[in-house]
Amino acid sequence: MDFLLDPQAWASLVTLTALEIVLGIDNLLFIAILSNKLPAHQQRAARRSGLALAVITRLLLLASIFWLAKATEPLFSVFEHPVSIRDLILLGGGLFLLAKGTTEIHTTVDGVEEEMRQAKTTGFIAVILQIMVLDIVFSLDSVITAVGMAQHLPVMAAAIIIAVGIMMFAAEPLSQFINTHISVKVLALSFLILVGVALIADGLGFHIPKGYLYFAIAFSVAVEALNLKATRRRRQAAAQVH
Repeated sequence: MDFLLDPQAWASLVTLTALEIVLGIDNLLFIAILSNKLPAHQQRAARRSGLALAVITRLLLLASIFWLAKATEPLFSVFEHPVSIRDLILLGGGLFLLAKGTTEIHTTVDGVEEEMRQAKTTGFIAVILQIMVLDIVFSLDSVITAVGMAQHLPVMAAAIIIAVGIMMFAAEPLSQFINTHISVKVLALSFLILVGVALIADGLGFHIPKGYLYFAIAFSVAVEALNLKATRRRRQAAAQVH
């Protein structure tokens, strides 16, 4: 327990917590969008279950550091390109995100009626299973990053628990905001497609720095915020006229 007196350990805890929150944004968006497809009385339970599963998945992967080290070792080669377990997981997760994001955008753009029909056929267990699949994909890179940045296992575990705890508070308002503003929902789904493309590229050996992805979505969010503000002002002006 000597590491508790080590300033470097505390600096690692703060840095890792912030990093885990940033790396968990795409996971949080996915949980928010999927949970909104359930009946209102099941949505909060789905969000909390999804984030609880995210903690469990990350801690289990963290406890399997030896396996994680082997996950990056080549299993076989395709056209002289080595393929590891990590690559296969990233490819599968990326393809899943592409398919899911495209389907959800199609459903949203087609209209509310079709979305409501689909919501009625979406079961709680089906949503949780989809969240579990993506939790594994999102957790893999998150935990590998944590292992590369910190030396003490308890520091990594604490950073993960604190980060997911913070995200649990943010999940409710984020879900309500996305559900209220359709344009924001489409933007979030587009971001998930972008993340899917990045995961596929990473699985194929072409690493795309996540900073580029986050800059792109931050810019888009800023533009959308201006659009929402302008729309709200137009409605207020129209209400005053009438």
